[in-house]
Amino acid sequence: MWAAVCRTCVDRRGRLARSGRPDTGMTTSEYAVGTIAACAFAAVLYKVVNSGAVLSALQTLIKDALDAKF
Repeated sequence: MWAAVCRTCVDRRGRLARSGRPDTGMTTSEYAVGTIAACAFAAVLYKVVNSGAVLSALQTLIKDALDAKF
């Protein structure tokens, strides 16, 4: 019985047989591309947040919040 189970789970080359399911997860190259894309997005976001208009808007927002009267 055990031999029959092993034959159905492992193909002749010793690799796990695919059970008809699509691959799930990412390969190493997909992780690399995803990491590069995330870093590029972070760089763009950093530039936007550190721009003069955004900094002055944030400073105004914080100043108005601290000067609020209850």
